[in-house]
Amino acid sequence: MTRKTIARGLLYVLLPCSLAVPVVQARAGQNIDAVPDSPVASTGILDKAPYRIDIPRNWNHQLVMLLHGYEPKGSPRAEALPQNEATPVFLERGYAVAQSAYSTQGWATAEAVPDTERLRARFAEKHGKPRHTYIVGFSLGGQGALVSMERHGASYDGALSLCGVNVSTRQALEEAVVTTLVAFDYFFPDALGLAPHGLTDPASPPMVDPQAIEMALQKNEKAAVILSTRLEVPRAGLAGAVMLDYLVLRELQARAGGHPVDNSATVYAGFGDDAAFNKGVRRYKGDAKAMQYVAANAVLTGRIDKPIVLFSNEADPTVPKRFGTAYPALVKQAGRSEDLMVLPRVGEGHCDFTPAQIDSAFATLTGWVDSGKRPNP
Repeated sequence: MTRKTIARGLLYVLLPCSLAVPVVQARAGQNIDAVPDSPVASTGILDKAPYRIDIPRNWNHQLVMLLHGYEPKGSPRAEALPQNEATPVFLERGYAVAQSAYSTQGWATAEAVPDTERLRARFAEKHGKPRHTYIVGFSLGGQGALVSMERHGASYDGALSLCGVNVSTRQALEEAVVTTLVAFDYFFPDALGLAPHGLTDPASPPMVDPQAIEMALQKNEKAAVILSTRLEVPRAGLAGAVMLDYLVLRELQARAGGHPVDNSATVYAGFGDDAAFNKGVRRYKGDAKAMQYVAANAVLTGRIDKPIVLFSNEADPTVPKRFGTAYPALVKQAGRSEDLMVLPRVGEGHCDFTPAQIDSAFATLTGWVDSGKRPNP
């Protein structure tokens, strides 16, 4: 596994990078002119959440609230939040961009949504209410963008979820994270190095080595293909997906205070000899308190009333393709299908978009809002 492959296995795709345009750095709390003559950036901390605001020269008085993806707990953070690598796409269109690093790391949607809303309100207080405000999320940030539209829809004119985890946290855990791990453990029982009580054992490792996972997969390619097909994860990304799911589960167990999924009665299908699989797969009782935490964490209902655009990669090793129909189904059930557009999938990888593709997807959203007419995807 190359470093790039491992990085793409993580939901935190939009790692901070060097600034793409020169800026004038402003201190936190310093007023910025409504239409600055030069690009301006301000950074600070708002209720324990680092933030950054970028306003371009000739600002069009519109705002993009940008939500990043999964950031592994304990990842080092710069003293001042760097510009997100996607920010220039929006700045070049004349939009201001505000981004929160969130007050916690890990599966932080529960914190990301209010942190982002506080930052949006702060921006409006300091710089005036924008003509239009959009919310754009990548990966886990896509989940946050959808939750924000359902809870704080009055604050936004539209949303774009890019390579988003467009399902409720409970569904993501049950149907992707835990299913992946128990299936891998069934076919490769020693590869994760689990303690006697498996995934719920505190003595099990805090994370696993994707290289060791890949070596195990190579010893039984037949089983690897079964996993790849059933989980809808490209074979080349399977080891990274297992590593990421393990990392996410361990972090959420700590966050929720126990094991958040009960698979004791789950009937699995699609793993070859399903009778043998269901008989031999490890079963875990969920902790009631942890299950309640997850059930209330990032719940999606489909009840929207503003334009939302979803854009995903064709072969994504992180977000299963089967999840692509979940949110549209919720929206249809809520009777709001006219407010949702799903763009055709492109490319391979997780959040593997070109700046031009991001720009095109965003233009679809803004054109929809400006015209009031739903465009053809």
